[in-house]
Amino acid sequence: MESATWFAINKPPPKNGLRRNKSPIDFVRNRVGSCPTGLQKEFSPFLTRCSAKQGANKTDEGLLSAEPGSGSRPEGEARPVPAVSESCLYPGPSFSTGLVLDLGHPTAWDGVEIGSPVVKRYLSDEEERWHMWYSGRSGKNPGSESIGLAVSGNGVHWERGESKVGPAGGVGMVMSCSQEWWSFDTHNITPSEVLVMSSNKVHRSNGAVYWLYYTGSGGVVPGRNPPGFDFENPERAYLPGGAKQGIAKSLPGLAISQDGRHWARIEGEHHSGALLGPGEEGEWDSLFISSPCVVPHGNDGGDLRMYYHSFDAESGCFAVGMARSRDGVRWVKQGRVMGGGGAGAFDEMGAMNPNVVRERRSGRYVMAYEGVGADGRRSIGVATSADGLKGWRRVVGSSPVLEVENGWDCEGVGSPCLVQMDGEDCEWRLYYRGVGRGGRTGIGLAVCDGSHFQTFQRWKGFHF
Repeated sequence: MESATWFAINKPPPKNGLRRNKSPIDFVRNRVGSCPTGLQKEFSPFLTRCSAKQGANKTDEGLLSAEPGSGSRPEGEARPVPAVSESCLYPGPSFSTGLVLDLGHPTAWDGVEIGSPVVKRYLSDEEERWHMWYSGRSGKNPGSESIGLAVSGNGVHWERGESKVGPAGGVGMVMSCSQEWWSFDTHNITPSEVLVMSSNKVHRSNGAVYWLYYTGSGGVVPGRNPPGFDFENPERAYLPGGAKQGIAKSLPGLAISQDGRHWARIEGEHHSGALLGPGEEGEWDSLFISSPCVVPHGNDGGDLRMYYHSFDAESGCFAVGMARSRDGVRWVKQGRVMGGGGAGAFDEMGAMNPNVVRERRSGRYVMAYEGVGADGRRSIGVATSADGLKGWRRVVGSSPVLEVENGWDCEGVGSPCLVQMDGEDCEWRLYYRGVGRGGRTGIGLAVCDGSHFQTFQRWKGFHF
């Protein structure tokens, strides 16, 4: 970026930003004057959609006051709390190996369920700072999922907040579901990817603009489960009372921010405001579109690739597809790129929740994904491709790189997020969602030395 001291290590921003100067770029340049922080409503505390539809826009000031990495908190705002709750059910260190973020306080915004980690490492000349955007549910509103932010100095020990962030920043809940009846994201929202882009087109001292690609849903479609397979909302596979009555009507959305905390939705071309709509009847992605992971190809920002998953009713498997864009807002589908493994494989029922990173040394594309077994059990696999368009190959064949163990995540692991580290050892970190006894969820960390990706080991501590 032009004069920015911070930059994303695992997703560097393109040099020339995006080509489109309309929607999000002009929106940020004008400091989002027509869109509020939305603090007026108790249950709609964050930005409403920037829309031409009547009643969708409101006015407020001070949207983008906090800088990236700001730790300031206004007087009276909730104090950040440790990542692991004192009420943790896990009996000891060996049982909780790899756990870096437990449930929040029972009364917190994330006290019932957490997941979908999106972790970024930012460096300056003086320090490193880690941001984790993740989803959470509260006991007050367990039927709705929100997005929050935790911060760290090393990617292991995290500070979080119990409530929504204030105008000056801090940590806690940063985005809630839309209150617009016509919107696609009135029920649940979960983060999928955060990029830093458009630095050359925004007149700010640091030029940083965060783009959040997320999954939103407005409920479920009942009575459409494939025979012989309990097809619930995949994120809630092992939770008591999970959405087993049908298919979550999820679609991809976009929001932007200048501090990573206060977000403004950008309306896509779909009538619901989503970036993409489901496929036509008979197409492989006709049921829903979920988990949009966006990867810039090249340095000019003119080729963006979105990897997402859906359920192919014809084959009876989850699959990963791809779409491409020149501006990050308007997308063209390219079709399915990877389906399920062979009979008996850990991902026999397909691949979902893709997280794609371009390896710095080789330039190849690396995809960590959640594999679904024939019994519905979730594990994590890795596949690679030379160009990111075709030829995806699993690195371990029919075996996962991370599977369940007799610990805090004994029921399932998924929603992977890769972070590429520095140094000669080519270390990779894998953040993931784990599900344990009684459906208790947490966010874990596993590591792999080198780019062979044969196996990831759960984090056991720093070694000096």
